[in-house]
Amino acid sequence: MANKKGFTLIELLIVIAIIGILAVIAIPAYVGQQKSADRSEAYSNLQSLRLLEEQFFAENGAYTISLGVAGSTAAIRDSNLGLIQGVLPGFRPGEGTSFSYRTILDNQLNTPVANPPVWGAALPAGTPCFVAVAEGIVGTRVNGDTFAIDCNNNRNF
Repeated sequence: MANKKGFTLIELLIVIAIIGILAVIAIPAYVGQQKSADRSEAYSNLQSLRLLEEQFFAENGAYTISLGVAGSTAAIRDSNLGLIQGVLPGFRPGEGTSFSYRTILDNQLNTPVANPPVWGAALPAGTPCFVAVAEGIVGTRVNGDTFAIDCNNNRNF
């Protein structure tokens, strides 16, 4: 009499197929959640940067100079972060963030705010303002994303 304990090849193939189908469904949802989390972090960091600029204005009567340069590489991110923290030490976006941050003095977002954002709207004479920008780092899930907020709390997110 043959031993009937164990699984047949057909049963194993069916289980592997089911696991494969579940993986195909679950992986895109997981990646989407990670992208959403990175974007939420950028939104929070931009709001923090705006508040720090407003605090700087309250203490000094002017906003900071433009801090950082345009670009979406990790090297630019790290350089910009160093520049911003040199003037606004309270800005702490976290290690290895997926966004590069910078501020642009004497600018505001065009309204209605577009996506991607457009800044450079004309300011009335003597009106100080700034735009804080977050650009997605090349090679990350958020590559190509650009978010901005200005001194009037206009934003594209």
